Amino acid sequence: MSGSLRTVDTYPGQFGQGDISDTPRSLGNGHNSRPTSPLKFFARAKSKSNDIFKGIAEYVLEAEHFLQETKGEENEEFKVVHGFLEMVNGIIDKLARDHMKVVFFGRTSNGKSTTINAMLRNKILPSGIGHTTNCFLQVEGTEASEGFLLTDDSEDPKSISSIKQLASALSSMKLKENSLIRIVWPKEKCRLLKEDVVFVDSPGIDVTPDLDSWIDQFCLDADVFVLVGNAESTLMQTEKNFFHKVSSRLSKPNIFILQNRWDVSVNEEDADEVKEQHYTRNTQFLTDELKVADKQEATNRIFFVSAKEALISRLHEDSQTPTPTGSLQKNFAERLFAFANFERAFEVCISQSAVQTKFQTHSERGKKITADLKDIMERTYTECLQACEDHAHKRQETADELEYLDKQLDLLTEEIKDKIKVMVEEVERNVSFALNDEIKRLSALVDDFARPFHPDNLVLSVYKKELHNHVEEGLGRNVQQRCSYVLQQHVETTQKEMTDRLAALLKDEERAQLNNALPKRDFEIAYKLDCRNLCCEFQEDIQFRFSFGITSLMHKFLGTKGMKHTLGGGQDYVHRPMSSSGTPMTPRAELQQQDNQVLMSVITTFATITSRSTMGGVIVAGLVLKVTGWKVVAAVGSLYCMLYLYEWLSWTNKAKERRFKSQYVEYAASKLRLIVDLTSSNCSHQVQQELSSTFARLCNTVDQSKHNLKDEILKLDKEIRRLEDTSKNAKSLRNKADWLDKELNTFIEEFLQKYD
Repeated sequence: MSGSLRTVDTYPGQFGQGDISDTPRSLGNGHNSRPTSPLKFFARAKSKSNDIFKGIAEYVLEAEHFLQETKGEENEEFKVVHGFLEMVNGIIDKLARDHMKVVFFGRTSNGKSTTINAMLRNKILPSGIGHTTNCFLQVEGTEASEGFLLTDDSEDPKSISSIKQLASALSSMKLKENSLIRIVWPKEKCRLLKEDVVFVDSPGIDVTPDLDSWIDQFCLDADVFVLVGNAESTLMQTEKNFFHKVSSRLSKPNIFILQNRWDVSVNEEDADEVKEQHYTRNTQFLTDELKVADKQEATNRIFFVSAKEALISRLHEDSQTPTPTGSLQKNFAERLFAFANFERAFEVCISQSAVQTKFQTHSERGKKITADLKDIMERTYTECLQACEDHAHKRQETADELEYLDKQLDLLTEEIKDKIKVMVEEVERNVSFALNDEIKRLSALVDDFARPFHPDNLVLSVYKKELHNHVEEGLGRNVQQRCSYVLQQHVETTQKEMTDRLAALLKDEERAQLNNALPKRDFEIAYKLDCRNLCCEFQEDIQFRFSFGITSLMHKFLGTKGMKHTLGGGQDYVHRPMSSSGTPMTPRAELQQQDNQVLMSVITTFATITSRSTMGGVIVAGLVLKVTGWKVVAAVGSLYCMLYLYEWLSWTNKAKERRFKSQYVEYAASKLRLIVDLTSSNCSHQVQQELSSTFARLCNTVDQSKHNLKDEILKLDKEIRRLEDTSKNAKSLRNKADWLDKELNTFIEEFLQKYD
């Protein structure tokens, strides 16, 4: 079987050798009855990959924000994820630019530009005999309705018509050989451009020795290489050298060999032998020298075509005009079919190759990114769970500590209250006993008061004020000496016990605050007796009183109550005499009035007796005189007068002072006994206040500790909620990484592994 038939057999619908009108339209624009283009495979892979990496980009951005909020921008994992975001954005940008690139190489005037024009179905590239293309020409698609040119030295679009001046080797404005002109052509005018295929035309590889720079600059990202040869000559060493260099830089490049201008073989008798020779040498070159394909695969990548005939046929077919007679040689349908067969094989190869070269690396990077992110989220999730567990344990410990502190503080409060109560009762007893004892010795304290005494009212008023102060200071000093030291010791001991008991409930760093809560001064009890106000109504009686006077004798023999009963006419209550003005009389006037009353009582009694029996009185008087005699009566009267005179002469200021102090002691003692309970209660209250206030201040420190524990519990609750939310988000992001990894695996199975 001939070489062309080997290729034709690959696809059904082989054409016979007939007129151009007999050629099916499937060899024309390929839009009507042709099966779905293999190039759609690349488009689907590109669309799917774009969707996946957009999802990965959203995922990485979400993970970046998550780590920024949870760990901060200085965290190493955040920096890693931020690097992933830049990497994914770069992949998305590259995917948007990714296309299927085919580069045409060959010797000068082998028909590279004509082949591209035939595939584009338009005469875009300059072509002709000799050295036509002077630089690299790249044809790519655009959504615009009009085509334009772009050159390396300018970003301004140029007209398509200027291509001959810029790219033709015959033009005086030609560019350098390693320059690139981008021909941006409307996609709607070419199916291949619409499918993201980019064509690169090159100068003849036999016009420059600088092949390495060509390869590095234009070939490293190529998916398919098309070697356009001349069917009239065998494969040259120059062409072999170039592809040896390509093979050394790329792993198993996809190479198609077009034996162009096969229409010249129409009139040759040994055409089949020549074709077989080309097959043999080209197959040996691909399999044995380059080692890029096996024998069967190499045979299917060698085509005998006429690019010129294909271009002419397609141009007239698209314009629906008849093909000029003589422009197509005999058996042209076979060559047209071979060209279409080449395009079909080319489309399959470039689509699969581009998918492998463009998306294999991206998929591997995507899987690594999702795997790394999954590890980061897994670590974050685990760390959050552990931290949440630790915080929950710490919260329970803090809550237990707070509960223990509350219970112990309640127990201690009750205990301290009982202790304070007992101590207060003891203080009250001690102060009461000491004050009563000092009242009993009040006379000694009053006797110690040594100030000049004079009965004058003005001097006596000052004397009493000083005596009040002396008694108050003396009593207070004596009671304080007897009670204060012991009380102070008890108070300090109790305060220290409070402090020690409360300190046992606090942490080490909080115990120092308890000492600050203790009073800075020693406790002292203030004994407020206020003798001046207490004895302000004291009225002394320092008038002379004869010891054997009627009133004194009645007081001695009858007592105070008996005397009042006698003076009251047998009544138990004697009204207090009133002055003529109606106001109560002073004690001095009262005593004078009592003497008058006694005298009047005696006279009245005597008168009553005598009025009842005058004779009886005379008899009694007679009997007394008879018994005692006038001398005795006179002697007794004289003695009575001498006693009166003695007492009157001995009634000096000293005697008056003794009388005054005796009266003051009696009066002050009676008044002080009235305030013993009040004073002892006041002292106990002072102790209670001191201990209660101290305990309250100490409890404030404990309350602050409780407040700190409550704040710590609130903070732990807040942190636990934050960690729970963080762990949920980390788990969600981890699961999302699994989902994206499955998407990538599905993509790999569908587009990459399927054609391995």
